[in-house]
Amino acid sequence: MRRLDVHSPVPYPIVIGEGILKEVPAPEGPAALLFDRKVAGWAEEVAEALGVRHLLGLRGGEGAKRLQVYGKVLSWLAERGLPRNATLLVVGGGTLTDLGGFVAATYLRGIPYLAFPTTTLAVVDASVGGKTGINLPEGKNLVGAFHFPKGVYAELRALKTLPPFAFKEGLVEAFKHGLIAGDEALLEVEGLSPEHPGLEAYLARAVAVKVGITEKDPLEQGERRLLNLGHTLGHALEAKTRHALPHGAAVAYGLLFAALLGKALGGEDLLPPIRRLLGWLAPPPLPRLAFRDLLPYLLRDKKKVTESLHWVVPLAPGRLVVKPLPEGLLWEAFGLWQEELARLALLKG
Repeated sequence: MRRLDVHSPVPYPIVIGEGILKEVPAPEGPAALLFDRKVAGWAEEVAEALGVRHLLGLRGGEGAKRLQVYGKVLSWLAERGLPRNATLLVVGGGTLTDLGGFVAATYLRGIPYLAFPTTTLAVVDASVGGKTGINLPEGKNLVGAFHFPKGVYAELRALKTLPPFAFKEGLVEAFKHGLIAGDEALLEVEGLSPEHPGLEAYLARAVAVKVGITEKDPLEQGERRLLNLGHTLGHALEAKTRHALPHGAAVAYGLLFAALLGKALGGEDLLPPIRRLLGWLAPPPLPRLAFRDLLPYLLRDKKKVTESLHWVVPLAPGRLVVKPLPEGLLWEAFGLWQEELARLALLKG
């Protein structure tokens, strides 16, 4: 069992391990539980242990982060007359913790919530740091709020139920944390599995990187922007494919593009570890795209600063810059990126 304590701006624990329910304090007032139907058994176990009577199951995935679903959950809470001292428990992957956290942030102007992440992606990224939100047809995470949980409780038994690709794709975010922190141990993902004896320590190490950054910059005014490494192009790919491309795969492709940008700016060659990551992940191949095909999605990116799109560029492990880049450099890097994908057999046709 590993426990990390977040101290700022709102204190809360993050617990990772097996048998975590004994670490969870019972809600002080009434409670409701929102869960992904894929983990209904674990959700019912949580509800029984904590005395929660109100449960709502949803289908997970990006479809859960729609305005219609958000409204449905708010109405469900209101119909049950849950007051402001109610606690919302959220059991599921990153889309559920994003949605549930935003519901908690806005129902009755804010109620407490507990996150029970059930995917590697949610454990190392989505459930940590207080970012909550939903999507619009125009782009991902365009509506949201910073709302910090009362606690994050990651039961590793839940990860053993994941399909192999779903387990792997979440570790792309942990790999990204390794690039940001210059922690080479986090770049070693190939041997990891739900049964690996070092998984608990690895996940805690990855989470600690994000905690360290978000404590310093909880509202993404500076250093926290580093966590968007690989996400600018990644989110555009997700939007262009209408979310047929899984998030972890999109970020892995985005990391490859970011590494090419870093090399063009005189940084170290970070392509070898990212090639290994892509070989291990074996993501769905991409359709052949022109850079202009992604421009409408890039220009709506929520990370825009004034009128310039800022890119997170790795120059070396642990050394990154965030800056706008000349359009010509982006087009050139995009061509090199497609050549890399072709060599890795990751382009369709």
